[in-house]
Amino acid sequence: MIEIITGSSYSELKKSISHIDTNSPFLNINFFKALEESKSIGENTGWISFPIIAKNNNNIVGFMPIFLKEHSYGEYVFDHSWADAFHQHGVNYYPKMISAIPFTPLTGQRLIAEDIEVKKAMIKAIENILLEYKISSCHILFPNKKDHEFFNEMGWLSRKGVQFKWHNDSYQTFNEFLQTLSHNKRKKIKQERNKIKRNEIIIKRKHADDISIDDIDFFYECYCETYRLHHSTPYLTKSFFYELLKTMPDKLLIIIAEKNDTKIASAFNIIGGDSLYGRYWGALEFFSGLHFELCYYQGQEFCIENKIKYFEGGAQGEHKLARGFKPFDTYSNHFIAQLDFRDAISNFLNDELSRINEYSNELEERTPYKKT
Repeated sequence: MIEIITGSSYSELKKSISHIDTNSPFLNINFFKALEESKSIGENTGWISFPIIAKNNNNIVGFMPIFLKEHSYGEYVFDHSWADAFHQHGVNYYPKMISAIPFTPLTGQRLIAEDIEVKKAMIKAIENILLEYKISSCHILFPNKKDHEFFNEMGWLSRKGVQFKWHNDSYQTFNEFLQTLSHNKRKKIKQERNKIKRNEIIIKRKHADDISIDDIDFFYECYCETYRLHHSTPYLTKSFFYELLKTMPDKLLIIIAEKNDTKIASAFNIIGGDSLYGRYWGALEFFSGLHFELCYYQGQEFCIENKIKYFEGGAQGEHKLARGFKPFDTYSNHFIAQLDFRDAISNFLNDELSRINEYSNELEERTPYKKT
């Protein structure tokens, strides 16, 4: 018989669910442990750990990364208008439940189980928790297509979005990739990269054991500067990155820019399976083209050199299109506990879908690649 339990900490569950195999470093229990122990999530952050665990004869057979949320920040699937509608009608929208990777708009597994009945049991458990404790809703953010379709079959609402991904088509060199682009796009990239050379900026890539504590310290200074420029505060604490360096260094890639032997900018990437994920960046000095060099071109070159198939550069950004990134569909699923609100949000999503499809078609027509 399948038993569903909930936890209050991923750190406490480290040993019991560490055997569940996933290809993503973001579903590695050490990643969640780093978030908790660094206090990047937890008390006073609006992110409360609430993992769903499925057991059969005391053996762990399923897992979902779930959080209770007191706000909608750090999610990248925007529902602020939904929250406003709830509050205008005197109904609490928060706390809500989400299944996601905190602060990471990353498509991947959300139903981590082999057996279909286990997946159904976990979903039904969530629905029952919402109704029993009068929680407004649960949101499954950036599930892969298989999980998305499974939630659709279970009657959850569907939402579509767009992100950008670069595909390494077995290129041997960066120049070979450039040859696939239209003349204007190829020329623009060369100009941007030449600006970096003319400014005598040196780029260094550090992977795994090459990364030092000093590198983390400098990157974090750059990371904080990005938030300062946007009049905001960082979600992640410095100790989170220390924890990642300690527990999963082989998954990390830090790119550092130097000028006159002084570090001026840095980008932080995570490697998983067949993909490189660009996550955070910052610069202490402005140089034209530096963002594109650190956040796109260096990552593309790293993928080519290490035969990594995909490079995801993070959320949003049509400017990625001109750098060879292609649009791809993202998804989310939503269970709204109150029927009246569920119907209203369903209508909203149907209207939104037509606009998203038009936008996707427009992006496809703006391909930077040569016409074939």
